[in-house]
Amino acid sequence: APAPLTGSSGFLPGVCGVAVGYPLDTVKVRIQTEPKYTGIWHCVRDTYRRERVWGFYRGLSLPVCTVSLVSSVSFGTYRHCLAHVCRFRYGSADTKPAKMDITLSGFASGLVRVFLTSPTEVAKVRLQTQAQTQAQQRRPSALGPSAAPPTCPAPAVGRAPGPKYRGPLHCLASVAREEGLRGLYKGSSALLFRDGHSFATYFLSYAVLCEQLTPAGRSRPDVLGVLVAGGCAGVLAWAVATPMDVIKSRLQADGQGQRRYRGLLHCVVTSVREEGPRVLFKGLSLNCCRAFPVNMVVFVTYEAVLRLMQGLLP
Repeated sequence: APAPLTGSSGFLPGVCGVAVGYPLDTVKVRIQTEPKYTGIWHCVRDTYRRERVWGFYRGLSLPVCTVSLVSSVSFGTYRHCLAHVCRFRYGSADTKPAKMDITLSGFASGLVRVFLTSPTEVAKVRLQTQAQTQAQQRRPSALGPSAAPPTCPAPAVGRAPGPKYRGPLHCLASVAREEGLRGLYKGSSALLFRDGHSFATYFLSYAVLCEQLTPAGRSRPDVLGVLVAGGCAGVLAWAVATPMDVIKSRLQADGQGQRRYRGLLHCVVTSVREEGPRVLFKGLSLNCCRAFPVNMVVFVTYEAVLRLMQGLLP
């Protein structure tokens, strides 16, 4: 069974995925949490003008340091769960799984990764949004009375003008000290909804597309087939995930000042009431554009490492 190989084979795809997609992830988070941005290029220009290239990489070090664990757990959970389901239903882990088996295994993979990623997501979102928060605090009148309130209101007079968080570890320590353990898992309810359904879609669509793209007489698709299947699977997964991703980002960014949202449902209702239903799809086009190349790299690397390890092991 392939399951034992997948924990370690998930490391390199995860690192490649982060390297390819992080700048676009920063733009996505800022669009989702800031009503002032009218589109992708507006956010890109504003970020570059204020912070130059470094602004697109705020909070990068923490995902890079944790991606090996998260990616290994995600792919490993999926394959182990799939092997156990096949063994339970069909008597052998090597039996070809049904689509429902793949869906349930993908869903389990998404749920498990939430417990690992929630603290790092909080730190990442806070670091990605703190520069724009400071700009708003220095110009409290920049938004008119009829505009949507900022995610993080202006602090009390006397606060130091420097950044609140000096880096990922300082951010995690500050959140834990000021908001407790619950602060590190802020937005985890939205993250559960996002990752459960999106990872079920992710692995199912990849398996179905690989099956369709496999040439006759072969058991696996070629490299081009893996690239296409991986890219399309990423796009479909983010299409499912984007509404909860918007809510997750807003809940996690909400904590650098007076709290604005009381919970997931309140965040959904408030966001839709103030900005319309379209707010739930903010960043959708960016997510899809980012997902295709990132997941092409993720899956082609995953398949290559998996085949290499299978060739090395007896």
